[in-house]
Amino acid sequence: MSESLFVRLGEQAGIEKIASDLVDNHLANPTIAARFAGSDVARLKRMAADFVITGTGGPQTYQGNDMRTVHANMNINDIEFMAVVDDAMNALDNNGIGQREKEEILFILYSLRPEVVHL
Repeated sequence: MSESLFVRLGEQAGIEKIASDLVDNHLANPTIAARFAGSDVARLKRMAADFVITGTGGPQTYQGNDMRTVHANMNINDIEFMAVVDDAMNALDNNGIGQREKEEILFILYSLRPEVVHL
């Protein structure tokens, strides 16, 4: 049996680093940074890590709201969604994540698109 995506992303410590880099990328990205103004950055990083850990086969159980609830009434557009995807790919690159894993994350991100864009 092949290793879970959770294991291939470096388990909890690896995913926490990726999530931290992802949030840092969002905060520095002029396309979406304003969306995060005034946010509790430590909480964002923790929630992002828990979400990824849960979704990739790890032991944590994500306790936050579902994607549709979190993004309701934000009217996120396609350009902003692609900025998030780019930030995620950069976070994965910065952490030496392989192509197969990046493709799996990309698939997951696109599967979440209807729960995020134009709500």
